[in-house]
Amino acid sequence: MSASVRAPGPVRVRVPETVPVSAYSRTVRGTGPGLLLAHGAGGGIEANFGPIVEGLAADHTVIGVDYPGTGATPRSEQPLTLDELADQLVGAADAEGVERFAVAGYSLGGAVAVRAAARHPRRVTALVLTATLAEADTRLRLDAEIWRELHASGRYDTLAKFLVSKALSPAALSALTPEELAATVDGTRETVPVGSGDHAELVTRVDVRDDLATVAALGIPALVVSTTADQLVRPALHREVAALLPGARFAELDSGHLPFVERPEEWLDLISGFLKEVEGAAS
Repeated sequence: MSASVRAPGPVRVRVPETVPVSAYSRTVRGTGPGLLLAHGAGGGIEANFGPIVEGLAADHTVIGVDYPGTGATPRSEQPLTLDELADQLVGAADAEGVERFAVAGYSLGGAVAVRAAARHPRRVTALVLTATLAEADTRLRLDAEIWRELHASGRYDTLAKFLVSKALSPAALSALTPEELAATVDGTRETVPVGSGDHAELVTRVDVRDDLATVAALGIPALVVSTTADQLVRPALHREVAALLPGARFAELDSGHLPFVERPEEWLDLISGFLKEVEGAAS
């Protein structure tokens, strides 16, 4: 999919009448300016942000929710939607008494973050979007369909091998010994959440191109982080997000799809540095 910038038009903000009471399990850490975390498909707050959450919480009130079928949140009986995930994330901020906040979204969570900003623009102070997409291209859609089908069939060992091959950079994958690779696959298989297939199915339906146009028109500060050795959500998709946010800052990490595994300190530095600048400019 080639990156394209849509022609500017009137800003259309889809603000919900009410924000639902938070029903998802949530993680809360630290004090200071609000920072919401939106995790990726098949992940969770601890799985995707665990290595950096304490660093983020050193200067922020960090709030994250686990999507249905992840952590302590029950699996949904209905197909997942970005609107629901975004509103539940904002509902968690309401429950913690946090009125305004930045949102950091990883992978699928980047689309959730963008939708939250488009639906609640007066509350979002900044966006950090890592390894994310505006819309799935054919390759990612096929990968997500394979992911969903393997999960639905209960072939978790094959699913784990598939995910490990896609999630790690070629360099990180090649560096594993046979024993380390086997342990990595085993660990992945044992931690696949019950909602993993539902998350993958949502990836095939993601389309936040109009939301990104809204965010750009509103001037919400944004940082797009591209994981340059990403084999799942390829860098071309990250660049498309950046192209749809002409005023956004763009940064690169030499990592596969898992920056919290391959480059956690560098990822933390990028997020913290950007938020410090945004918050300093606003004070």
